[in-house]
Order: sequence, then structure tokens, then C-alpha cells
Amino acid sequence: MTKLTVTTTERSILASLRSLIPHRTVTDQAEALRVAELQAAKMLQFMDITSGSVPVELVGELPKIRIEYVQAPVSGASFWSGEKWIIQLNQHESWTRQRFTLAHEYKHIIDHNHADRLYTGTIWATPQEQAEKAADYFAACLLMPKPFLKRAFYNGIQKPADLAEHFNVSEAAVRIRLQQTGLVDRRLRCAETSMPFSRNWQYRTSHTRFQGV
Repeated sequence: MTKLTVTTTERSILASLRSLIPHRTVTDQAEALRVAELQAAKMLQFMDITSGSVPVELVGELPKIRIEYVQAPVSGASFWSGEKWIIQLNQHESWTRQRFTLAHEYKHIIDHNHADRLYTGTIWATPQEQAEKAADYFAACLLMPKPFLKRAFYNGIQKPADLAEHFNVSEAAVRIRLQQTGLVDRRLRCAETSMPFSRNWQYRTSHTRFQGV
């Protein structure tokens, strides 16, 4: 099984990913999304993954991370328990959905104590909506990195169903990522540019009195 190739602790990995966050208020969401993409690329370096399906489940092997499969009204949640980060995944959803949710929730952990600086809101989106979009984008960049996706696409794997199988993600996620990377015409899109997560549960459970690392 693939293992993380770094010898640093989870705190050091988080510090490395968080160090990519600007030390100033980010007022342009496009910049926040670029930060998310850089963090995903850095995470791939930690996992030493250069092609194919990304084993995002390795997040669960990091110190101070526990993954729980629970019954829930939404896809997932993340919060600091006082001792470690808990990522809860809806046990009734497909494994491809759970993989996306796991990456999404890990982005929320990276953003902990920095979200107010990254997501300031606009007349079109609240800070919470911006945070959710960035977490979706991070998950897409991690599970379907642009170089990996383009390599597969130009090697002949072009049908969404085939790409979904190749990257172990949903077809819906593939279609959105193809649009994001410019591999298909955005005018042909028939889905939203962000995965339809319901986050009320996430914000309720993550607002705990404990302070995470």
C-alpha cells in the first residue's frame, strides 16, 4: 500500500499547507481558489503520487486524524475533539462520494483559524459559501490534478464514465473538473461549478469550544 513519504508530523504537514495562505486578507475568491490548488499540489508531493487514482484515504493515516463513518443528513463534517481532528463521512454514500467528502473536509481543517482571512464574502456569496466552494475545488484538484487529468484525456480517456473510473470519482465531479480545466467548452455545462454539499451540519459540529492545532 502507498505510504506518505514524509517523516514530518501531522502538525508539520498542516503547517506546510497553511503556510501557503497569504498573511493578509484575501478579497478575491479567485486567489483563494489558487491557494487551494497550490495546497492540493503540495499534498500530492507529500503522498508521492504522480499519476492515476489518488489514495486520499491516506489522510486517515496521518497522526491526529480519525475518520468515522456515521449516519448523517449530509455528506460529512470535521471538527477538533480536543485531542485530534475528526472527519465524519456519511456511511450510506458511495465510496467515490466519500473520497470527495474526505478531501473536502481536510481542506476545512487546513483552513482552521484562517478562514476569516481567506473568505470575506461578497454581494453574491457569503464567507461560508466561499469556504465551501474552495473546499470543493481543493478536493477536485487533489483527486483530479490538472496534469493527471490532461494526461489521461490526451491519451484517449475522454468519456466522463471512463475518467470517473480512472480517478475513482463520480461522473458529476469529472464533468465539473473538465470544465474547470478547460478540457470541455464551459458553454456546454449543465451542472453547477461546485459540488452540491449541504454544510449546515458541518458548521454546527465544527463550532466547538476546543481549539484545533
